[in-house]
Amino acid sequence: MGIGTDFAKTVDILQRAMDASLVRRDAIANNMANADVPNYKRTVVNFESELKRALDSEKEHPALPLAVTNEKHIPNWRARDYREVEPRRVLDYLTTAKNNGNNVDPEEELMLSMQNQLMYTLLASAQTFEFGQVNLVLR
Repeated sequence: MGIGTDFAKTVDILQRAMDASLVRRDAIANNMANADVPNYKRTVVNFESELKRALDSEKEHPALPLAVTNEKHIPNWRARDYREVEPRRVLDYLTTAKNNGNNVDPEEELMLSMQNQLMYTLLASAQTFEFGQVNLVLR
């Protein structure tokens, strides 16, 4: 990969992570708003683990690659494009925090909100740094 493509990929990943952080913020706000609703199940957002899996699939190759001689054959390995990874909302049906069936813990949601805000700030700083490096080169 050249310099331009590394920069573009880094900025794209940062932008996607910031978008996922916004989706997570909305999910946390929705969880907090429904903290007292009976039988409400909290929503969590999965993104980072799927993005890591997609990025790792670009580097890994199977020990024994299978030959594909027909387009209908199924390969034993396929690299996953990181641009196909989207934030996914998942309902947490496994836990119950209250007697009314609700599983929202306001303290945990507040902690997750703070963690999400710090992550967003970190991602914004990283993106500012990337564009600052380009600006430095252009001067």
